[in-house]
This record gives sequence, structure tokens and C-alpha cells, in this order.
Amino acid sequence: MMRLQNYIGGELVAPRGGRTLDNIEPATGEVYGSIPDSDAADVADAVAAAKAAYPGWSRMPASERSALMLRVAEIIDARCDELARAESKDNGKPVALARAVDIPRAAANFRFFATAILHVSSESHSTDTRAINITMRQPFGVAGLISPWNLPLYLFTWKIAPALAAGNTAVAKPSELTPATAFLLAEICREAGLPPGVLNIVHGLGAKAGAAIVEHPDVTAISFTGGTQTGAAIARTAAPMFKKLSLELGGKNPNIVFADADLDEALRTSKRAAFSNQGQICLCGSRLFVERAVYDEFVERFVAATRQIVIGDPQDERTEHGALVSAAHRDKVCGYIDLARQEGGTLRCGGQRPKGLPERVAGGYFVEPTVLTDLDVQCRVNQEEIFGPVVTITPFDDERQVIAHANSVPYGLAASVWTRDISRAHRVARDLQSGTVWVNCWMLRDLRVPFGGVKQSGVGREGGLEALRFFTEPKNVCIATPEL
Repeated sequence: MMRLQNYIGGELVAPRGGRTLDNIEPATGEVYGSIPDSDAADVADAVAAAKAAYPGWSRMPASERSALMLRVAEIIDARCDELARAESKDNGKPVALARAVDIPRAAANFRFFATAILHVSSESHSTDTRAINITMRQPFGVAGLISPWNLPLYLFTWKIAPALAAGNTAVAKPSELTPATAFLLAEICREAGLPPGVLNIVHGLGAKAGAAIVEHPDVTAISFTGGTQTGAAIARTAAPMFKKLSLELGGKNPNIVFADADLDEALRTSKRAAFSNQGQICLCGSRLFVERAVYDEFVERFVAATRQIVIGDPQDERTEHGALVSAAHRDKVCGYIDLARQEGGTLRCGGQRPKGLPERVAGGYFVEPTVLTDLDVQCRVNQEEIFGPVVTITPFDDERQVIAHANSVPYGLAASVWTRDISRAHRVARDLQSGTVWVNCWMLRDLRVPFGGVKQSGVGREGGLEALRFFTEPKNVCIATPEL
């Protein structure tokens, strides 16, 4: 049994109250460890440690902070296989996916921000001949970082790396459903020589540990990735306390295929966009819109390709599609598949528990990749975030119609457009209500660009210089230059 601990003040410690939560492997449905069931007392200890570490860390030369963070990245790379297997066991995702994407990107997060802080510049403004105004960006203190279960280490480090690089200290909480890689990150930070208290990791439930981080008066900023309802609750708490707030929330992303697209590439990538990580990615293209001229051909080929996805034990290198993260989430996804039938949808493939699973994972939380057609764009299945391996395919006739369909949901996180017409690509990308639009691709990642959504997909931007801006405050120094 793997017994995890909190990471506070540079030490691995048990929760003050002594309570623990079961850690369940989604692929088997069995308990394989325990995590701290932390509360406000543990969070208070973590915040105190972060406050104590802040003066030294914020004044440390950027080159020294950079070197420590680069050492963290090196150790993540060196322990890639161990971290990938831990994430696969914790999350239910295929180990090959974790090894190829999640863990390398976690290392890349540390490496990018460790080097970015070496190239930050200040602005100066000459105020006629009377003064020079110098605008500097400075850290603000303790950051509260709360990350989700779907990309556990990748998104955890996406928050931690810019916060620490900017000179802040942090209290971070991973999801209680996927805590293992966060615990291993604590070990890595100790090995790398990160000063005690710079990063503190508190495990536990969102309603207890997460809420305590948001409510603590000495936590100056909150960065949260997760569900829209939880984000709204965090905003209600943080706003009266005047905390900085970044919320990356839900998505119901359109994937638009025009008849002139490279259909082979559109089909391959659309399958990946729909079902990667069992559809448990906020950027998944869960609403496919296909121009009517190629609709029948595309649906037939897409369904055939979906049936070829290899479902199995996430620890098996050959597996492409693993388990959903929990029994409750599996039941939610299956509930939407049932609802689709009630709303008049046609089930083209999937929608059931896979047959012939290996004995080790016979009790796991599996759902087949599912393709649905013949649903109205305004029905619940097409309007609400499912966050699972369920994609709907809808025909359209022209640009105006598909843009209206795409923008009809309350979310606006990401979108994809497939066309060889560059003018059309520009028009459609401009008119889509999405924070990110990919043209003839999906999930191409560049840490230099801002990331975030509109409408109910959140507020604020993460990634690149936008993240460093979020984790710093501008300070203006006005220096008078009187005439001699």
C-alpha cells in the first residue's frame, strides 16, 4: 500500500488530524494506497512555511532560481518511466500516453519558465523632461494552486513553474483522485535542493483543503483548473478578498470539417481529439461538425476508425484507451449516453462496457469510445460538458450555419477548423467564440502563447509571458529629473 504524505516546509509530513482517504486505481476499482485527508490546519502550516520562505526566494537572483528549476526538470526527465506508470495507475490513462506526452510536458514546463525569467525586461517611459517612469514586475507572495485530475502532473507543473519562476512561493493541491505524481514531485524537489517552504503540497478534498487555500487571507492569488461550478464558488469567495484569480474551466469544443479539407488528416486527428485520455481533456473536440457534402463518407470512416481503438489495461504498452477516472465519473458519462438515446440520437458505435478485458482490470471503470449522430445542436448532450469518450457528429451547409452551431454553447475554450481555404480559415477562426482556435491541427502546444477561455470556460490567461504576468504585480517607480 502506497501511503502518501503532505509536503510542507521541505518535509514529508502526515496530516495533523491523522485522517486519510483511499486511493483507488480506476483500471481495477481497487484501493492501492492512501492520501492525507488534510484540512485548514494543514493548509495553515503550508501557508506559514510559504510565507517564511518568500523573502529569501523572491530575492534570490533569477539565475539561481533558474538553476534549481532546471534541476527539477532534469530529474523529472530521468524518472519519466516511474512517473508515467504512477500516473497511469492513478488516472487510468494509457502508460504510453503518459510517457510520451504528460511527463515530458511537465519537465518542459519547468524548463521553459526557468529560462524565461532570464529574459524578462522592464519598461521605461520618459515623461517629457520632468521624470522617468520605470515599470517593474515583482512577485506578490504566496500563490494558491489547485489542479485537476485529468492531466495530473502536466497541469500541476503548469501552475507551479511560473509561480516559482516569478519569485513567489506556493501552496498547491492536486486532485484527491490523482495524487501520486504530485507526491513524487515533492520527492523530486527535495532531491533538486529546492529551499524548504518554496513549494508546499497539501493533499485532500476540494471542499476542505481546497477551500482552505482559497479562504486563507495570506494567499494572495488563486490559479484553479477544474469544473465551472467549482470555479464559480471560488470566485465568490476570492472576489471580496480581492485576490488575483485565474480560472480555467470547462469546454464543449467544436471541431469543424469543411468539404475541401484533407479528410485523411482531419479524420486521424479528429479521432485523437475526441478520444485521447478517454476524452478527459478540457480541449477535446467533442462536437464534430462536418460539411454535408462529405458527411456520410466521414461518419462511415470515423466510426470504422473508432472501432479500431485498442482498449485494455492502462499499464499495457499496447493500450490506446484506458479507464475513466472514477466510478462516479463513469456513471455520469453513461448517463449522458442514455440521455442521447432519449433525445433521439443514433448510437453509431461504443456506449457500453468493453468486452474481453484482461482479468486484472475486469472491475475497472471502462466505457467504449462512443459516436453519436442525429442529435439537435441544442439538446443537452450537445450543450453540456460530458468529459468522457463521447463525440457527436452533426452535418452543416455553410459557414454562417456552422459558426452559429459552434457558438451556441455556454463554453468557449477551444476549437478546430479543417479547410484548405486560407481566407475561410481566417474568417471562421475570427468568428468562433473560443480562446484557442487550431487550423488543420489539434493540441499543438507553444508555451509562449496565452491560454484560456471565454464565457463559462473561465477568466484569465495562462501560458508563457501571460502566466508570468499573472504571477507578478506591476510596480511603477517615478524618478524626477528636474532641470539644473
